[in-house]
Amino acid sequence: MDISLQLYTVNSALESDLDGGLARLAEIGFTTVEAFDFVRRAPQLAMSFGAHGITAATGHAFLVQSEIPLPDGTTMTAPSRAETFGAAAELGMTTVIDPFVGVDEWSTLDGVKRIADALNAASIDAAKEGLLVGYHNHDHELRSIIEGKPALAVLAELIDPAVKLEVDLYWATAAHVDIAEFVSGLGEQVLAVHVKDGPMDREITTANVPTDQVSAGRGDVPLAAALASNPHLKYAVIEFDGFQGDVFDGVQGSFDWLTATIAEIDAAGTKASA
Repeated sequence: MDISLQLYTVNSALESDLDGGLARLAEIGFTTVEAFDFVRRAPQLAMSFGAHGITAATGHAFLVQSEIPLPDGTTMTAPSRAETFGAAAELGMTTVIDPFVGVDEWSTLDGVKRIADALNAASIDAAKEGLLVGYHNHDHELRSIIEGKPALAVLAELIDPAVKLEVDLYWATAAHVDIAEFVSGLGEQVLAVHVKDGPMDREITTANVPTDQVSAGRGDVPLAAALASNPHLKYAVIEFDGFQGDVFDGVQGSFDWLTATIAEIDAAGTKASA
């Protein structure tokens, strides 16, 4: 399981000094990251990645909707799939992950079917560039219950095997899901998890982005159990939606915790198989 970082976490630093920000990540120990807003700046990212020994195995880009309703009530227009997959290929990615489909589409079975159809179609286009596609959740995909199951679980049944899921462990916990059981049940369909932590003593939704997240292992999210639940996990991706203080300090704390936790999981697996 490789430790990665969703670059959204430090994007304000990258906007002012892309090379300097990536240098700080390399100093922490990152060799792979999850690209953010990469279509418009692929050449610059590629140059800076190369300078600091970093790759972007995964990246976030909108694939399902061309006009995306955002939590703050605004909308944004996504680049075309051709532009997105071209930039991803330029950066040497393996998987492009859609980070958000609005709440309304998750409220009905027909809506989830439309999402699955769009991801399956995107997967066919992506394969022409040697890429996979996936989907990343927030809380609403798991709060919505369709035919007795969380909507995200319904999506997992409708997408092609080549389409992967990236489970955000913080948002799944906020939706009151047993994340170890959920991640385990996805088997090979789950490629990555977002590792973030914080207090869970209130109702948390994407409509009110939290500012009190903490380094992994210091909050209420049962991260270790989820990470140990599925041997097919390939990437543990650190992310903060909101962090008080120097975010690089928070990232360092999560990196150190993940390094130790993954070593423990690997050691336990080796012992169990001996």
